[in-house]
Amino acid sequence: MERKPALWPGWLPLAVLSASSFFWGIKQPRWVLMWILALIIFVGCKWLTWWDEGRWMETTPARGFAYLFVWPGMNAREFLDGTITHARPSQSEWFFAAAKTCLGAVMVWGLVRRIPVAHELWEGWMGLVGLVFLLHFGLFHLLALFWQRTGVNALPIMRAPMFATSVSEFWNRRWNIAFNQLIHRFVFRPVTRRANLPAACLAAFLVSGVIHDLVISVPAGGDYGFPTAYFMVQGFAVLFEHSRIGRRMGLRGGWRGWVFTAIVTAAPVFWLFHPPFIKNVILPMLTAIGATGRKI
Repeated sequence: MERKPALWPGWLPLAVLSASSFFWGIKQPRWVLMWILALIIFVGCKWLTWWDEGRWMETTPARGFAYLFVWPGMNAREFLDGTITHARPSQSEWFFAAAKTCLGAVMVWGLVRRIPVAHELWEGWMGLVGLVFLLHFGLFHLLALFWQRTGVNALPIMRAPMFATSVSEFWNRRWNIAFNQLIHRFVFRPVTRRANLPAACLAAFLVSGVIHDLVISVPAGGDYGFPTAYFMVQGFAVLFEHSRIGRRMGLRGGWRGWVFTAIVTAAPVFWLFHPPFIKNVILPMLTAIGATGRKI
């Protein structure tokens, strides 16, 4: 029986970069530290997925380079497999992706400065939502369409999360699929082999929360644990909707599932992006990029 190659070299860059990140971020503005941490985690995880699957696949150097540096997804097998192709995107898809990009830009550089300075939390939230539309919903969608046009099987990482009719569907198939693929491969599947599905589900959401705490609460310098609490609520909600009571209530689909999903994901979102993060990280960043009209 062929022995599976060791995975620890794939984890090594993530561990080393994470350990050294605070030396790079020291004396930097809080929002710069946030981007340093986010970039380090992204680069480390991207390398991990390539080491786990990508390096064993028959692909061209150009496509390997594109996966590592010009694609935000973590789907190494799908992206690098030249035998899996995708149909050319339609003009309506290009228009929709461009419209979301423009909407995000308008929110960041147009609507933020129209909010009174006294309402800084609303100001920060407008900018944060605008950045998500600009990047995750907009530019990353355009990038996916670009790769699809060349025949690469690159699907958008955001897939109409507003239409999710269950919490499971929201996190598994619609919201930030790149992050979900990563957690599923390196947390959910290993825990499933050693424990039951509920334990694996909670472990996946726990790790997601800790990672978000690292990128959100650490740069913000406060409200530690709130992002983790947010994701644990999501995990228990997934278990509840799959329970006997949840099935009887119809929480796994339909309008009841949609309402339940909207409440669970949106109501505690202030735990995820808490006030210290908005005030200490987002607002200074918006000011630095000229979105608020404030002076640096």
